[in-house]
Amino acid sequence: MSFIQEFKEFAMKGNVVDLAVGVIIGGAFGKIVDSLVKDLLMPVIGKLLGGVDFKHLYLNLGDKTFETMEAAEKAGAPLFKYGVFVNSVIDFLIVAMAIFVAIKAMNKMKRAEPAPAPEAPPAESDEVKLLREIRDALKK
Repeated sequence: MSFIQEFKEFAMKGNVVDLAVGVIIGGAFGKIVDSLVKDLLMPVIGKLLGGVDFKHLYLNLGDKTFETMEAAEKAGAPLFKYGVFVNSVIDFLIVAMAIFVAIKAMNKMKRAEPAPAPEAPPAESDEVKLLREIRDALKK
């Protein structure tokens, strides 16, 4: 078998195709969750906390003061950007929760499938019937 034929056989196996589909869907799902966090949840959380935009929260570690984080970045000041970290943590928690809910739903759907009916016990052979009769006769 040639290298190309072996590679083609490997690439067309179900596991490889399933993995590729999972990666593509995961990438699209990641974009949806990212938009959910950045565009919907973080503005609401910021509004509830008094109009705070987390991505602009920072601590200036330098000597000079700056009005905005952008100005401090342009000046090359050392910054401790804890707001970006808060955004990342919230993003992670939401992604983890979404994955948990999706897997829980998939597991529930798997359990909802009816279990296969148990197979009927095999019919007794003539030898077994004869042995039972002999046993029962000896008991009497």
